[in-house]
Amino acid sequence: MNSIIHIQNALKELDDEVQTILLNWDIPLNEKDNLMLPILQQKKVLTQTFEDLTYLKDNPPSPNQPCGISKFREN
Repeated sequence: MNSIIHIQNALKELDDEVQTILLNWDIPLNEKDNLMLPILQQKKVLTQTFEDLTYLKDNPPSPNQPCGISKFREN
């Protein structure tokens, strides 16, 4: 699935952005929090999407059956 590869690349880019912010000593701590919040929110959504797609790839649903994602998710 190409979408899984794209999501993995996007997650790596988000990790790189967070590291860049964390390692920049010129940014005050409260500003770092403000800069990282939207990035971490995006990462949470992409991580869940990645997990869902990986589950579906490994456990394809039968024809005319629900995908079963709700049973797979812990929360």
